[in-house]
Amino acid sequence: MRVIRCDGSPSTVDKLDAALRDALDGGESVVPLGEREPSPEMDPGAGHVVVTTSGSTGQPKRVVLSAAALRASATATLARLGGPGGWLLALPAEHVAGLQVLVRAALGGSRPGVLDLRDRFDIAAFCAAAGELHGQRRYTALVPTQLARLLDDTARGRVALTGFDAVLLGGAAAPQGLLARAAEAGVRVVTTYGMSETAGGCVYDGVPLDGVEVRIDRGTGAIELSGPMLASGYLDAPRETAVAFRDGWFRTSDFGRLDDRGALQVLGRLDDVIVTGGLNVAPAEVEAVLVGLPGVGAACVVGLPDPDWGQRVAAAVQPADPAHPLDADELRTAARRRLSGAQTPKDIVLVDALPLRGIGKPDRGAVRALLTAGGD
Repeated sequence: MRVIRCDGSPSTVDKLDAALRDALDGGESVVPLGEREPSPEMDPGAGHVVVTTSGSTGQPKRVVLSAAALRASATATLARLGGPGGWLLALPAEHVAGLQVLVRAALGGSRPGVLDLRDRFDIAAFCAAAGELHGQRRYTALVPTQLARLLDDTARGRVALTGFDAVLLGGAAAPQGLLARAAEAGVRVVTTYGMSETAGGCVYDGVPLDGVEVRIDRGTGAIELSGPMLASGYLDAPRETAVAFRDGWFRTSDFGRLDDRGALQVLGRLDDVIVTGGLNVAPAEVEAVLVGLPGVGAACVVGLPDPDWGQRVAAAVQPADPAHPLDADELRTAARRRLSGAQTPKDIVLVDALPLRGIGKPDRGAVRALLTAGGD
């Protein structure tokens, strides 16, 4: 078992890339880890990669992905996008989204471009690396905050983005306003849904990749996924594996629905559902309305304890332009026109920037603490 400590540097990525290519061919198993993560004691065996989850549902888990699962995911992605091409890695390589950039490049017979992520996401470095990609087709994978920053840089970022045949966007819900901006700029964004347990994104723009099946649990609304990209389970955790993986299906912690066209709509996490006055409110639906209002850049909706309703809907809202402040009462009035009474936020706190976890996911725990404190 090869443990590769990832610090965001290109040299670390080179080591991981070489070890990963060997594992894909049935060689020694690979465990990419952050600098401070403890090493697992169990070896999953040759031809496997162990990926650590982000821990958004509690304690991080060690997900065991076979070479076959990684290959199936990457092959289906390349088929959906139009074939192999040059890839630019702009995400941490130790997590599944970044890892799959390396796998897709390997299957396409190329070496990826790699950003140095030891400090912060650098727009100039991204643009320079994008210009050096080889191949008839060019791809990258980003989170919404990265895409927004690149679009804001009209002189360089937007130009670089338009040079990609596809920009995979995942890691957090993508605001409709952000997608509209990208489309207006001529950027081909492909929204992705998936997780470590599915070897990365397996539903693109709401449509499952080839070989992937999606169903919704009638009782809870939980999204369940099946296909050759599923993980083998959790390392040294048979009980957790038995609960999440059943009869060839993986039960996610998300809830959603299938629309009239059969496309998947992800409505949020099951444990994020707000029960107010006996009614269920999906934070993602409220957030979509808020970010669609003029002047709103981002929003995060959570439930706060309420003596009368059980929970009340509350929102932290970030302006699109700090130079143009928002008015909470005006936002609430505008939101009420588009939302039901139960969905309309009772509390709206204006913030300079939403607390984030990792490189782009809203930190709902931090937002909840912020709103409980009244925004102080």
